[in-house]
Order: sequence, then structure tokens, then C-alpha cells
Amino acid sequence: MGGKTIGKSVLCLGFPVSIFFIIINEFCERFSYYGMKAVLTLYFTRFLHWDDNFATAIYHTFVALCYLTPILGAIIADSWLGKFKTILYLSVVYAIGQTVLSVGSISDLTDRNQDGSPDNVAVNIALSMIGLILIALGTGGIKPCVSAFGGDQFEDDQEKQRSTFFSLFYLSINAGSLLSTLITPLLRASQCGIHTKQECYPLAFGVPAILMAVALVVFVIGSKMYKKSKPQGNVILEVSKCVGFAIKNRFRHRSKEFPKREHWLDWASEKYDKQLIAQTKMVLRVLFLYIPLPMFWAVFDQQGSRWTLQATAMNGDFGFHIQPDQMQIVNPILIVVMVPVVDSLVYPLIKKCKLNFTPLKKMTVGMFLGSLAFVAAALVQVQIDKTYPVFPEAGQSQIKLINLGAFPATVQFQPQLQTVDIAPKEATGYMTFETSKLQSLRIISGNASKTMGLEQLEKNRYTLPFKWDLMDIKFPPLIHDNITSKPTSGKSLVRFINNFPYTVNVTMGIMDFGPLDPLSVSNYSDVPEPDMTYIISISAPLTAYCGVVSKTFGYGGAYTISIDGCVDNELKIKYFEDMAPNTVHMAWQIPQYFLLTCAEVLYSVTGLEFSYSQAPSNMKAVLQAGWLLTVAVGNIIVIIVAGVSTIKQQWAEYVLFAALLLVVCIIFAIMASFYTYIDPNEIEAQFSKEEKEEDKKDQDDNEKGAEADSRM
Repeated sequence: MGGKTIGKSVLCLGFPVSIFFIIINEFCERFSYYGMKAVLTLYFTRFLHWDDNFATAIYHTFVALCYLTPILGAIIADSWLGKFKTILYLSVVYAIGQTVLSVGSISDLTDRNQDGSPDNVAVNIALSMIGLILIALGTGGIKPCVSAFGGDQFEDDQEKQRSTFFSLFYLSINAGSLLSTLITPLLRASQCGIHTKQECYPLAFGVPAILMAVALVVFVIGSKMYKKSKPQGNVILEVSKCVGFAIKNRFRHRSKEFPKREHWLDWASEKYDKQLIAQTKMVLRVLFLYIPLPMFWAVFDQQGSRWTLQATAMNGDFGFHIQPDQMQIVNPILIVVMVPVVDSLVYPLIKKCKLNFTPLKKMTVGMFLGSLAFVAAALVQVQIDKTYPVFPEAGQSQIKLINLGAFPATVQFQPQLQTVDIAPKEATGYMTFETSKLQSLRIISGNASKTMGLEQLEKNRYTLPFKWDLMDIKFPPLIHDNITSKPTSGKSLVRFINNFPYTVNVTMGIMDFGPLDPLSVSNYSDVPEPDMTYIISISAPLTAYCGVVSKTFGYGGAYTISIDGCVDNELKIKYFEDMAPNTVHMAWQIPQYFLLTCAEVLYSVTGLEFSYSQAPSNMKAVLQAGWLLTVAVGNIIVIIVAGVSTIKQQWAEYVLFAALLLVVCIIFAIMASFYTYIDPNEIEAQFSKEEKEEDKKDQDDNEKGAEADSRM
């Protein structure tokens, strides 16, 4: 089917004006995609409250779908709608998906009791999944079309301008990625909500949705300026049909009476011409090398899942606070810096040293560096694990004692398990006991003593504040601490104990902890901005204002604050650390990002270059589809590991992935050593020469036949 061109190119600075609409469209679309993707894992764990493994599995399912749908998009564009209509229609689907995801993240959607949490989270989950499926269909479907559609805008004599366009196109992708990865985590960390203030996912997803709508509008505005080619048939389908026919024909002629053929694809010669078969052979040789490649992507794409979750347990204080999902920005920044450095400095230096650093060798080194990146991640995780609190296991209980009195105390755990001395205004850490052996505790302070029974404890953490007061020891019922892990919000938790002899109302900033009776303890609440200070104040009947400025709490900690007294309107308080804040700095993630980015430069950029250099001119799309398929399969590997793995320690899972990639690296190196580089242009030129010779021979034969007829 011949190509039909619609519209006339309008030039600006020697370029078709239409390409500027395409570049702006790509910037907005990439901002939309990477911005949404940056906060997706934390949305799963903090808003939908999924555990880390399930959140990781769903994240990588989404990414896998984004890299499976390009094949569908390419087939639709080349065989049915054409590139323009495919981009247009799927962009509409894309924008709808972003909008649905943003709506699905609104907690007030089903929050009838106005407690800040959805009453029917199934509605939010359903909307979120529908939104993600539509986004995957949209972003994947237009992926193989947009750059090719931009290339179509140029005339044959504009090769230099076309090359410049692809550079600008790549720059727009990185600019969109950089800005969105920087901005959307800040939007996510901001506070919003009708009834209660919490992390603002509707805004974090809403801004990318707006950018996608802008991308669509910009693309439509340029409609009349585009050159639009009709679909000309899909080469992916042709190759698939050729391979399918060869396999079927070989199966039909499997008996020994039929002579063997040099290559199994030669069984397609009855239906397909020799050139197509030869080109398909070239493609299959490269696709065979693709078999080990998914393992690299299984490692690489965990930046947005496991590595982001790792960052939530780290200290992001760089003089200003870095959000855990913002650390992903390190990769695009390093890419922008390293690609020109490697191309202009490293590779020429290697060439001067007369080292034969072939594309397949570069990819092998890239795999090895990817493996090292996960070793580095494992080492960081080991240090993080050392800072994690130890929680009670089955059959155990933990108790923390806080002496709020002015006299020292001794606490005996019966029967004769442990004795602890506690100074005034001090606390113990969480002490672990075998629940079945713990019967009671006895507190001795001043000239009084008191006993509490502990027979009914469960596998939990408990706190017991007490004080000696007027010849008696006072304490409330044992307080159940309802935290079993680091704060899921990534912030810090705070609660208050009232050490006044009467009921007071406690506030911290705009947070109201309610009226607290003497020695009663409030529930834990998130500190909205843990790196800021707040005014802590109390109010009670016939009591003047009393307040004090809090300290900063850091991220990932939990604190109990006792309200002890008021002197000259200044509140006297005491901090007790229930859980230490994050202490391992996020900067320790930079080495693993650096190694993985080096791996990406050597592996991904080189892999695409190698694929294009080894593919026939009309089959670049087949290898592009194969390359994207390896990304999808790599994410499926992560889904499987996250689903079936029984590994409890995250560092061990990192080591597992590092080991798997190292094994695959060795296998790939062996496969690459048997590969022979070819020049597809030479082979195609040979076919063209043979075709011309055959045409000339046919012409000569026809002329001789005509001459013979004239003599008759």
C-alpha cells in the first residue's frame, strides 16, 4: 500500500513547525508518566496500606504492562489507524487514566465518618487499577509511534535536521523526567484533605493528569501541519507470519524422505521471497542474544520500588529535606552528565589503548556493574537493618517503664525474672520477656510499693508510666503501644502523657490530642513536618496559657512526651524516644545509583545501537519490539520473586538479584563470544544486485523471444 502524505510542511529555522508541537507533547507526556510513577510505590504502601512485597509486585506489573502494549500500538499504527490517529486516540485513553487514578487517590471519596481514611477502600483500589491499566495502554501504545511520527515530518534531504530533532526529542524526555521526579514527590508530601490533612496524592497524580491533557491539546493544535502517512502494513506481523509458516511447513515435512535445508527458516521459501527470509534470519540472530537480557531490567527497574522503599528508612537531610521518592532523580541527572562524558572521553581513551571494546563486551560490563549496584544496595540495607527496632516475636512481650516521679524507683519482674532501677524522669528501653513466664511486676519507690498482674499479655509492646505521689505509687492500666514497625508514613510519631494532677487538653501546632486525664496517654499521631518545630501547649479550666516550642523530630522515629509542669507560662516537658529516627543517610544510596547508571549507559544505550546496526533497514521496529519485550519480562521476573520469595531480609534479596544477574552476565558473555558481526546493508545490497541481474536476464530473454517471433 503506497504512502499518502497529507498537509504541507511549514518551516521555521529550517525545521518543520510541526516537530515543535511533537517535542512539547513528548515533554508533557514524559512529565506525566514519570511524575505519576515516582510516587506510585509510596501510594501503594502508605495510602492503600499494602505490604512491601505486594506493592512491589503491583508496581512491576504496571511497568511490565507499559512495555508490552507498545507492540499492540505498533501493530495498530502500521496496520490500521496510522501513527497520527493512534497517538491521538491512545492519548485520550492516557489522559482519562491519569484522571481516574487521581480521583481514586481522594480519601474523602468514601470517608463518611470523616476520620481521614476511606470507609470503602475497595472503591479507591478499583479506580486506581482502572486508571493504571488505561495509563499503561496509553503510554505503551504511543511509545513506538511518537518518535517515528516526528521523523516522518522531514523530507529526504533533511537528514541533518532529522538527527537534530531526535537529539531534542531525547532531551525533552530527560527534561520531563527530571522535573517531574523532582516536583511530584514534593506535591505528594504536601498536606491536603477536606476532613483531615494528610499526604496529597490527588495533587501528586492530578498535576501529571493536567500535563497529559496539555500534551493532548498541543498535539491536536498542530494537527493541520503534520505530514500523515497511511498505514503500510506491519513488518512485525510479516516476520511473525514468515516464522510461523516455516515452523508449520517444517512440521509437515518432518519425515526423512524430505531433504534437510541449510536453515530451518528456509522452509518458508515456498511462500516468502529470499530477501525477507534472509532479513528474518538476521533479526532472529539478534533476538537470540536478547534471551538473557530481561534479568538486567529486573534489577534496573527496582529503582522505583525496592530502592524507594529502602530510602523511606533513611535520613534525607541534605540541609533541606529530600523525599524518598525524589532519590530516583539521581539516575536521570547522572545519565545527562555521563552519556556525553562516556562518548567523548571514555570510549576514545579505550580506543587509543587499542582495546577491542565491542558493543557486546560493553553490554557484558554493564550487566556486571548492575550486579555490583545491588551488592552496594545490600551493604546499605545491612546498615539500615542495624537501626531497626526489635519487635516481639511469637510468645514474647515487650514492656517499657517511664518513671514520672521525683524519686528513683526499682521495678521487679516476677517470678524473679529481672530487676530494673529507674532514675526520676527517666525511662527504660523496651524489655523483652517470654510471655508465659511473666506473672507480675512490683514497683518500689520512696517508702511505698505496688504490684501489677501481667498474666494476660499478648505478643505486643506495652508502656507503663508511674510515679510516687503522696505515700502511694500511681499508674494507669498497662498501655498497649499500637506500632509494630517503622512509621508507614515515613514521618515520625508523637504521643503525650499527662503528668499534671488534673485533666488538661494538649495541642501541638494545629494537632489536638484531646483532654488527657492524669497519667493517661494519647494515641500516636503523625508529625506533619518532622523537620519543623511546633508550639506545644495545654489548656484547662482556671489555668492560664502555657506553652513551649518543640524540638524537631526527624523522620522515622516515635516519641512519648510527658507534660510535667508550668513555670511562668512556660510548659515543662520531657522527651522519651520510643523508636530512633532514621540515621543512615540517603547519600549512601548514591554509589548504587552511580553503578546502575554506569550499567545503563553501557548496556541500554549500547544495546539499542547494536540492535539497529545488526538489523535490516526495514526491520528496526521488530528489534525495538523485542527490546521492549525484554523490559516487560524483566519486570515479570520481579513480580515472581516478590510473590514467591520466602526471604525475610531485604539485603539477602538484593544479594539474590546480584547473583542472578552475575550468572546471566557470564551466560551472555559466552553467547556473545560466538556472535559474528554483520553489515545488513551489504547483504541487502547483494540481494538488490542479484535482483537487478535477474531482471536484466529476464529482459534479455524476453528480447530474444521477441526477436525469434519476428523471424517466424
